[in-house]
Amino acid sequence: MRSSRSVISKPGALDAGSITWLLAQAFWVGGMAVLQFLLLPAVGKLGLAPLLVEEIVNHLGPLMVGLAAVCAGLQLVVLVRALALSALWRDMRGQLLLSVLLMAASYLLVAQWAPDAQRWLRFSYLVMMFCGLLLLLQPLPKAATARPQG
Repeated sequence: MRSSRSVISKPGALDAGSITWLLAQAFWVGGMAVLQFLLLPAVGKLGLAPLLVEEIVNHLGPLMVGLAAVCAGLQLVVLVRALALSALWRDMRGQLLLSVLLMAASYLLVAQWAPDAQRWLRFSYLVMMFCGLLLLLQPLPKAATARPQG
């Protein structure tokens, strides 16, 4: 008789942490890239009033940075559960995610208190996006498994 195995039981299948990691990363890294390179240039070329374009940019930027902060926080939780708390500063993924959270906090604080500091806002946004792109090159966090001694 043929055994019925589900896809989840295969050794190469992804666990819940890996799937969460990939989804969160797709949302915030992909969302930031789409906003920066597709949506904002398209809105600028639509022929809308410059004040309206500026309002769209001023509202979508902080929303995307907030989403990036939430997703990066979720990825930090996955990383800590998979490896350990020390992975936050010892692992490159943890360092990148902490950088993203710090840059997101600085972006949101500067956008609230000094909205005219456009260079800093752009710099923070691009650093977050660059960290996200570097995260794409890193392997998925997998829980360390104990090897049998023998």
